[in-house]
Formats: sequence, structure tokens, C-alpha cells
Amino acid sequence: MTKAELVAMMAKDAKISKVAASTALDSFMTNVTKTLKKKDGKVTLVGFGTFAKIRRKARKGRNPQTGDPIKIKARNVVKFRPGKKLKDAI
Repeated sequence: MTKAELVAMMAKDAKISKVAASTALDSFMTNVTKTLKKKDGKVTLVGFGTFAKIRRKARKGRNPQTGDPIKIKARNVVKFRPGKKLKDAI
């Protein structure tokens, strides 16, 4: 599903214009991003799931083409854990 398809479905379900649905979706994505940038960023949507920021440690890896060892830097990543309602629906 693309963003445009999601906006169209949101507009139809909520009986609002596509412009309003697009604005709402953009606001949601912006606020989730801002929250996850914080030190202990976490967004919980009861029944749907939780977005959380985790820190991956630096580690060693291998170049798949040459087999040479490489260093992979530490970084922050976003992890999504689905909620019970979402798990049951799927």
C-alpha cells in the first residue's frame, strides 16, 4: 500500500477530504519522528503496537562479495512491536 492509497482509504473511512486526511497522516508521521528522536523515544498505540528507538552496538561483519571483514558502526534504529489486536487480526 502506498501513502496515496492510505490517504484515500483514511478519507473514505473518516468521511473527510483527501487533503485533510493527508494533513492528518503527515502530522502523525512528523510527531512519531519527533518523539523517536528523543532520548527515550517510544510511541505506543494500544492494540496496534509500539514504535521504539533502540541502539545497535558496533559489530564486525563481512563483505559478501569479497569475504573481507568490515566494521559496522553503532547506530539507532526503529523497532516496531505489534500489539495483541494486530497480531490476532493477522
